[in-house]
Amino acid sequence: MDKAAAGAGDGRSAAVPTVALSSGKPMPRLALGTASFPLGETGRRPAVREAVLRALDAGYRHLDTAAVYGTERAIGDAVAEAVRAGALASRDELYITSKLWIADAHPGHVLPALRKTPQNLQMEYVDLYLIHFPVSMRLPDPEVEGEVPQVLVKGNLEAMDIRGVWAEMEECQRQGLAKAIGVSNFTCKKLDHLLSFARIIPAANQVEVHPYCRQHKLRAFCREKGIQVCAYSPLGAKGAPWANNSVMDCPLLKQIAHERGKTIAQVCIRWVYEQGDCVIVKSFNEMRMRENLDIFDWQLTEEDCLKINTLPESRGTYDFFVHESGPYKTPEEFWDGEIVAGQSNLKAVSLDPTI
Repeated sequence: MDKAAAGAGDGRSAAVPTVALSSGKPMPRLALGTASFPLGETGRRPAVREAVLRALDAGYRHLDTAAVYGTERAIGDAVAEAVRAGALASRDELYITSKLWIADAHPGHVLPALRKTPQNLQMEYVDLYLIHFPVSMRLPDPEVEGEVPQVLVKGNLEAMDIRGVWAEMEECQRQGLAKAIGVSNFTCKKLDHLLSFARIIPAANQVEVHPYCRQHKLRAFCREKGIQVCAYSPLGAKGAPWANNSVMDCPLLKQIAHERGKTIAQVCIRWVYEQGDCVIVKSFNEMRMRENLDIFDWQLTEEDCLKINTLPESRGTYDFFVHESGPYKTPEEFWDGEIVAGQSNLKAVSLDPTI
């Protein structure tokens, strides 16, 4: 059963319900996402810091980041300022999620990567640490002096040693660097394989979920196994490389929003919330931040949900991970046949080597 997380220190902010996980403390079911594209642009740090401060004031208590986003330092700056100002009693009021990037998804690299994340955040631990994608970037060839693959190209991906990586993820939890561990972008098949040897069950699986990507099969699987689904891109991620622009332009969703006296965004977020997921919303606009929190005191009708279930399904194919020389030759292989219809225009991404 959901419980309400504390609001901001001034008492004016919304309380966000929480959900208990298989490990760690309860997770607030609405999170502020901090990814912006292109990834890793450190020049956005002041804007992210100000956005996080506004979000904390509005009542957000769950912040979602990742090593590759380049936003960990800005989040740490904002949280430290909020604590100094008395807006937060301590960092422990927050739930912080971060993720292991594919360049570090190798045995021997996981613990060093996670040690860097709390350092960036100016914290001693993260609440949840996720494997970002079920694939690894090829390590530099030790025979090639100075080779450091900082640019993502299809030719430098390889199958992840998931046993070795997960063993180190478990060690991260045992050492207290992460209070809970999980995965992101894992299908039922990939989760089933992980569960066949995992000593610590992943607490969460963060995946794309919106009215055009409903994930009923995956959600049922995760519910059975005690894994919390966390939904990213609940509005279709307009502007992102895997964007599904159908969501915000959908006549049906516009009609439901009009009938409920809500925005399309609120309808989408509320729909995901009603599925039992944690929802990761991304807006640095203060008015929209507060609108996105206004989803807890109303609900969609059964008819609304039945209509949404008639929408055609598709998902970001993440074409970057698909290549004839890589571990996944087709989008169907990458997603194990789970909702692959749709288009993606994901291009090579340059990473800031300081991330």
